[in-house]
Amino acid sequence: MSDAVKALVTATFRGRMNVRLADGSEVSARVKGRRLRPVCGDEITVEPLRNEREWLITAVLPRRNRLARPNMRGETEILAANLTLLIAVAADPPRPDWFIVDRYLCAAEIMAIRSAVVYNKVDLVRDVDALQEILEEYRQIGYPTIESSAQTGTNLAAIATLLKGETGIFVGQSGVGKSSIINRLTNDSSQRVAEVSSASGEGRHTTVNSSMLSLPGGGAVIDSPGVRDYAPAIDSIEKVVTGFKEISLVGQYCRFANCRHLREPHCAVKEAVESREISARRYESYKRLYRLTDDLVQTRRA
Repeated sequence: MSDAVKALVTATFRGRMNVRLADGSEVSARVKGRRLRPVCGDEITVEPLRNEREWLITAVLPRRNRLARPNMRGETEILAANLTLLIAVAADPPRPDWFIVDRYLCAAEIMAIRSAVVYNKVDLVRDVDALQEILEEYRQIGYPTIESSAQTGTNLAAIATLLKGETGIFVGQSGVGKSSIINRLTNDSSQRVAEVSSASGEGRHTTVNSSMLSLPGGGAVIDSPGVRDYAPAIDSIEKVVTGFKEISLVGQYCRFANCRHLREPHCAVKEAVESREISARRYESYKRLYRLTDDLVQTRRA
């Protein structure tokens, strides 16, 4: 008779995992075989190992969703699973890449989970008007936006409220302060904080392994590795439209049902961009991701 029980992956390391058992206790575990690829947030089955302190992960239960991206080999790399909220974080420094923010929001739309934008280090903002113009684009679409500072504590309570009852994940470039925000939310300084390289202005990668932390006010949050680039793993170019909800909404009024919103005549989306109903920057972000996804889909078919 099997001794396997259900558990939750709360941290991933090279060759090892931390898992939370039903009674709330945390144990170390390793994976059975080479085919299993558990990630933070996965629901799994584990069984104790005789005469060992470690447990054995025997199966990954079906995922409700997954946050993934293509890796350098063109394979799908899963970053986290079973999420209910994605928070895309930007800051300056490092120089904000809003196209990466858009791609994370696209992934959240495809996963059918809630998402929000947090601008950290608001105490360091030099061009307030430029920042507000960008954030207003997200507000008009319907995304909650929070201007915060992990350094001063500004609006951290608002972030905690957003996460209450959720399984959330902070995503964004290295150095934007994801770990610093989590440290303040959890009153814990054990998470390693990424420094920003003074030479390049880009964040150094320090959060090598994902970890899930419980929040005092309820809910949990995953701290994921920072990125210099990100693209969601999308299996069809049609889903790119789904990922930009303002384009998906206006696209219902296009002349052609299968309009790609690129060069087609009488395209309602292009008309909305010209009239500024849709942000030109967001439309450019859509076009870039559409073409990137099309290239990846064509490569898989070749």
